[in-house]
Amino acid sequence: MILLSTGYVSDRVMQPLENNFASYQYTEKPIDYIVILGCGNTSNPDLPATSQLFPCSLQRLVEGLRIFKLHPEAQLITSGAAFDDNDSNATNVKKAAMLLGVPESKIIVESFPKDTEEEAELIAPRVQGKNVVLVTNADHMLRAVNYFKQHGIDVIPAPASNWVKNIDGYKNWSYYLPKSHNLTQTTNAWYESIGLLVQWLKSDS
Repeated sequence: MILLSTGYVSDRVMQPLENNFASYQYTEKPIDYIVILGCGNTSNPDLPATSQLFPCSLQRLVEGLRIFKLHPEAQLITSGAAFDDNDSNATNVKKAAMLLGVPESKIIVESFPKDTEEEAELIAPRVQGKNVVLVTNADHMLRAVNYFKQHGIDVIPAPASNWVKNIDGYKNWSYYLPKSHNLTQTTNAWYESIGLLVQWLKSDS
């Protein structure tokens, strides 16, 4: 447990998941849709929508808006169910995007999907035959791309917020000490690795 809590180990567990796709770069090819996958939120009318989003949702939104700035011709698709909250994650991400300057007419909301598999299943018919940028966290991207491929959609990956920023860069002594942040990173890597295994087993059955 102590070793798994060090930056040295957690970065090396996480990096293979995040290295499958490069960051999105501008292309002259028009983009039809930018799909921002859901993550989570806690509704609170006393807070702006941006502060109601979980960090992962905010990270995905920021990357989606970066790409929207490059491709204002695109429409955003926000996704994610409400679960036990008053508002769906898709709705809260839409509200946050509007606060940050995106016109409401440029946002499509998909409030029903409860997980990545359902997101791909429900969004695929809408984006069939279109140029689609898919935004999710870097460690989650491979599994998300696979689900969209299963429904005949070859997305353009746009990974957001890599855990591992520069594994070969200079590290001071604290990098090798146990930290709760590193254990969280290792746990996320395991979660995604198990998710990929389950995805492979289901596709092979």
